[in-house]
Amino acid sequence: MIRIVMADDHAIVRTGFRALIEEETGFCIVAECDDAATARAAVQGLLPDVLVLDLSLPGGGLGLISELRIAQPRVSVLVLSMHDSEPWLSEALGRGAAGYVSKGAAPRELLEALHAVASGQSYLSSDLNRASSPAGLESLTERERDVFLRLARGQTPKQIALEQGVSDKTVYQQRTSLRAKLGVKSDLEIHRRALELGLLSRQ
Repeated sequence: MIRIVMADDHAIVRTGFRALIEEETGFCIVAECDDAATARAAVQGLLPDVLVLDLSLPGGGLGLISELRIAQPRVSVLVLSMHDSEPWLSEALGRGAAGYVSKGAAPRELLEALHAVASGQSYLSSDLNRASSPAGLESLTERERDVFLRLARGQTPKQIALEQGVSDKTVYQQRTSLRAKLGVKSDLEIHRRALELGLLSRQ
């Protein structure tokens, strides 16, 4: 059972989310919150698998991501937001969100995202993938550039995590962030981008 805390200050959004979840098996909403303070208390007290978070939450949605990454790193944060463009996307992922779904995405994508982030994977809704604009490596952090090059050379996130001495989850988050910044959807596209930039041999 995937235990979820839902944090959104709009009651109609929370009601719609609950209706969607109640139609599915394997999910349980353990708390609903309408501001950052109650969301923080719910996460710390209930230790859910996933916090579904609106970035516009009173008290600061982005700041809460950063806090929980340190205080409760085992709780995956899935952003559900009306903001479907930069800088919101990169900022949320950079702070540690495991996934990002726009409120304009199809309901099934939210369910897919919940399954993904609860199992330690990353997720971006398809409309965000389409909206991501191509960019050079200048948009990446130093750690993201390192992960980019390792992925381009064929390493898996687990291999990268082992060599860097970090958790698998950290590398998956970095991969999600750099994919969003570069406008790529897969590790194959990362490899192709590295070739285009002259960072890999074509042999």
